[in-house]
Amino acid sequence: MSDQPPGVLFVCVKNGGKSQMAAGLLRKQLHQDGKPDSVTVSSAGTKAGQRINALSASVLSEVGIDIHDQQPTQLTEEGMREAGYVIIIGAEAEVPEVDGVVVERWETVEPSLFGVEGHERMVMIREDLAARTKELAARF
Repeated sequence: MSDQPPGVLFVCVKNGGKSQMAAGLLRKQLHQDGKPDSVTVSSAGTKAGQRINALSASVLSEVGIDIHDQQPTQLTEEGMREAGYVIIIGAEAEVPEVDGVVVERWETVEPSLFGVEGHERMVMIREDLAARTKELAARF
């Protein structure tokens, strides 16, 4: 049995918004649950962008999470293997099949489909991801 905690890797296309938000929210939830070191949390993008989405960072700051210093990371099969558990955020990103890696997809709310944009859109996405990461944290 490994001495390493299990890992969760959140993936979206650019790794500048939703996957970074989910990683920050899971870290916060694990800390609130008194088990901050029980899971290794990371994120990556299938086509990593250049920077963190400013609105994503802003709405996380509102709940005490700072991702301003994070940088988008390119998804690799090695990163998937290291985590062992990959959660794809949304419908756009596709990941390769990697032996021994469990992949789950979260079809998240997309407020822009209902005409909701800007800050309000990001708050709705944050709240959706917060509920999902709270449930995920309870698994560990």
